[in-house]
Amino acid sequence: MALSSFSIKFGSISCPYENLRTGTSPGLKLKHVLFAFASPKPSLHISADSTPKARFVARRTESVSVPQLQRPLSEYMSLPASQYSVLDAERIERVDENTFRCYVYRFKFFAFEVCPVLLVRVEEQPNGCCIKLLSCKLDGSPIAVAQNDKFDAFMVNQISCTSNQSKSSLQQLTSDTVIEVSIEIPFAFRAIPAQAIESSGTQVLEQILRIMLPRFMSQLVRDYRAWASGDRSRQPLGTGEI
Repeated sequence: MALSSFSIKFGSISCPYENLRTGTSPGLKLKHVLFAFASPKPSLHISADSTPKARFVARRTESVSVPQLQRPLSEYMSLPASQYSVLDAERIERVDENTFRCYVYRFKFFAFEVCPVLLVRVEEQPNGCCIKLLSCKLDGSPIAVAQNDKFDAFMVNQISCTSNQSKSSLQQLTSDTVIEVSIEIPFAFRAIPAQAIESSGTQVLEQILRIMLPRFMSQLVRDYRAWASGDRSRQPLGTGEI
């Protein structure tokens, strides 16, 4: 689901995005890859040791109509994970046949730089696949890295294709993603109201998905077209740029 320079402002919070990596690496075709968010009411959670926590939840659904080619989209979506092409070798590495490491774009949150690194597993399904988060590591500023043992994350991305009955020449490709993060509020942030932290964090996550998912779907369609035309190279199409 990059850009050379992008800035998002939420009140006094600026969230510039910039390129994360410059080298290439073996990877996946998150053919049936990743990343959305719904925004419940912000809430303050207190753990057993009375450490305050913030919770970010987001959901996003992205759909695109795909013209049916000589080889059907449903066949493409049924490929085993071992045959997945790399959509963006700048952002995705293959760990094994069904497991991939994904580098999310670097951004700033309350002036601190954060770069999530996701480990995900792909589960094949009849009309697509389900991508589930196994673990998440934070890189970036020291205060971000220090949170690695102080948060929990959950993510599921359901990729599917369905026929458009009224227009048999078209298929609908859909990505439905949910992410939830619960994190201990660092001591330096505890003077800030929890609602402000949760609201800002959720907005940042939603903006990331508004950028990443359309790009991912576009790459997925391009890869389908290459595959349907007989291209067996399975070469990555992305360059890490948005």
